[in-house]
Amino acid sequence: MQPTMPEPTKSGHAAVNGINYYYAIYGTGEPLVLLHGGLGQIEMFGPNLTRLAQRRQVIGVDLQGHGRTELGDREISLVDMGNDLAGILEQLGYDRVDVLGYSMGAGVGFRFAAQHPEMVRRLVLASCPFAQDGFYAEMLPQQAAVGSAMAEQMKETPMYWSYLEIAPHPEEFPKLLDRMGAYMRRPYDWSEDVRKLTLPVMLVYGDSDMIRLEHAVKFYQLLGGGLMDAGWQREHMSQNRLAIIPDLTHYEMGVAPQLVDTALPFLNGEGRPVNWDEVVGTYSQAGSAHL
Repeated sequence: MQPTMPEPTKSGHAAVNGINYYYAIYGTGEPLVLLHGGLGQIEMFGPNLTRLAQRRQVIGVDLQGHGRTELGDREISLVDMGNDLAGILEQLGYDRVDVLGYSMGAGVGFRFAAQHPEMVRRLVLASCPFAQDGFYAEMLPQQAAVGSAMAEQMKETPMYWSYLEIAPHPEEFPKLLDRMGAYMRRPYDWSEDVRKLTLPVMLVYGDSDMIRLEHAVKFYQLLGGGLMDAGWQREHMSQNRLAIIPDLTHYEMGVAPQLVDTALPFLNGEGRPVNWDEVVGTYSQAGSAHL
């Protein structure tokens, strides 16, 4: 995927709350913050980064301990990184942005929007639970087992190879795994914060995601969607959206072209107004076909 990566128009580091975060800015247009998944980096989105940068000014951030950003002495916390993101954007001169996050990056995006709602216009969360029990039960012991003991076997994976290539301190990989394991073992339930979000939110999952589909629906309902029929004129339509993409797993979501196809119209504020001439014509044709 590397040959498809666009060149950033600007890149550098922003020191916030003791962590020296790497950022890269691509393309022009309305600002869109792009947040990668766990053990990844900005380039994790592959061709999707290129596609987004053709329409938007994409602000990619390597999260704490990931990519070109140092691990530091802090624990890994989505709450802390949500606050850090606000500091990064303030340093870069952004008052308000759209956000698209995937997996762990979606968790950071959620916390950023919950803690700094005035800075977020629209939010897309891909493959993101609002509580620890959103994962399938078999995932929890796998997440709990993440730690430095698995560092040697991880060295045969693309995740490690990409880390080794760009990390400021590649020797800290075992320590990163310990911090990631501690973060994933920590119970949480952010349902009350979900209810407080008033900005437009889109939730995106694969139909074969590691997030339970019942949990995805509950997330949407906490946002106020999926509680009643939308009505003939969409008068009860929620401002929020839920997308379940067929034939897609959690691990493919970041690079799947369907992610951009689904998220970009929402981020651009493109709705589907009712064309009543078309609706009436469709019903008329259907009725005529039965005469």
